[in-house]
Amino acid sequence: MKNYLKNWNFMRLFRLVLGVLIIMQGVHTGQWVFILLGCLFSLMPLLNIGCCTTSGCSTPTSKTNKKQEEIEYEEIR
Repeated sequence: MKNYLKNWNFMRLFRLVLGVLIIMQGVHTGQWVFILLGCLFSLMPLLNIGCCTTSGCSTPTSKTNKKQEEIEYEEIR
């Protein structure tokens, strides 16, 4: 559950707002197709899945706690 509530960025919020707006437009016009599409587009950012069902399109967050090893150079003559 904690994974769903973190890593929110602008595009994820934008997709959620867009999905909710599509649902509202579908309810207003009485079009079930728009309501279903709005639910789909709202569910994607809530579950943090992208266009691929396995979230293969997303990039993993990098950790900054990596230690840098000091490189030793050997002079060749």
